[in-house]
Amino acid sequence: MNYDQFIKTVKESAQFESREDAIKATKAVLETMRERLLGDEASNLAAQLPKELGDCLRGREGQMGDNFKIEEFYTRISQREGVDIEAAATHAGVVFSVLSQAVSAGEWADVRIGFAKDYDELFAAIAER
Repeated sequence: MNYDQFIKTVKESAQFESREDAIKATKAVLETMRERLLGDEASNLAAQLPKELGDCLRGREGQMGDNFKIEEFYTRISQREGVDIEAAATHAGVVFSVLSQAVSAGEWADVRIGFAKDYDELFAAIAER
């Protein structure tokens, strides 16, 4: 999936009014994922994405991911994006769903391993789409 397709899918799925809003949400989610994922997993994910998206995941190679719960995940997205927690949670679900379609099943399984059990609700929402 190329960059334009990814952003278009996020925009339509989340019913954003503008492409810029979809880009902002996507970057907020990816940058927060970068903080959460362990070791090189963020860069492994980045390798399967268009450069514009992959760049949001790079920069912490070899570092341990921050071990924060899903509520903190949504809070960080909310702060980056400038939206409330409910909107951030919705946007995270949409971006995760599009990500799961954009990368290999094996890579998505590796990403899932990097998130604690309390993230099950986020990953379960993807399975329902």
